[in-house]
Amino acid sequence: MFKVKATLVEFLGDEEKYPCHFQHKIGDEVVFDGERYLGRLCPSVWPLLVPKVDALFSAGPRYVPPDYYFPFWYAPVSRKDPSKAGSDGLGFANVLSTYREPQYHMECLKPLHAYEWPPHPARTVQRDVMVTCVDSRTAALFVVKAFDLADKGLSIPYFRRQMAILNKVLPRQGIAKEEILHAFSKEEQLEIYPALSQEIMVPLIEELEVLGYMEIENGKAFVTKEGEAKVAAFKNDLSEEGRKALGM
Repeated sequence: MFKVKATLVEFLGDEEKYPCHFQHKIGDEVVFDGERYLGRLCPSVWPLLVPKVDALFSAGPRYVPPDYYFPFWYAPVSRKDPSKAGSDGLGFANVLSTYREPQYHMECLKPLHAYEWPPHPARTVQRDVMVTCVDSRTAALFVVKAFDLADKGLSIPYFRRQMAILNKVLPRQGIAKEEILHAFSKEEQLEIYPALSQEIMVPLIEELEVLGYMEIENGKAFVTKEGEAKVAAFKNDLSEEGRKALGM
């Protein structure tokens, strides 16, 4: 489970002529930490943001918007040509150039690098998770990203287990991924919630890996420098009782 941040990166509309009445500024952020939203956000954006946060809270950086998979982002713009119906089945001709419309034209609302010719060389169209304010005159654009492990609310026990995993692997760099479970005593496996099993270790380790706190190479686990710093900060914040209970 992941912390999620929404950042206002751009006004696609004319914010000078049609100012944002919530007085948002470029760089404004809202963070979901697992139990609370921290920051201020226009009420018009909340209904758009929450479903994206929910997806990223669950899947983290692995989440890809479904629209990302469409091939038409890399097709050129077209013009109607009924004579082409015999080849494409509909009747369109390629326009092998990129239209450049004036600033604030509706075309500016399309995803970055969509319908360009030649196509953008990297497959990035719709890869980022974004929401745009419904007021198209101003069109505040927010980029939404998972940026860390959630450590609040119902995520707390799972986060603590992940820190314990890092703590066990750190002095055993290169331990086989399947052997990490056995670095925990039976008491540590079964007497702390959630009980550890090979099945639950898979998603816990995947989350550590996707954020760069752990690397798996040829089935062997390594804690990264970022992971070492993360678990050190966690241990520093633990009470003596907490360290003893978690074997840290």
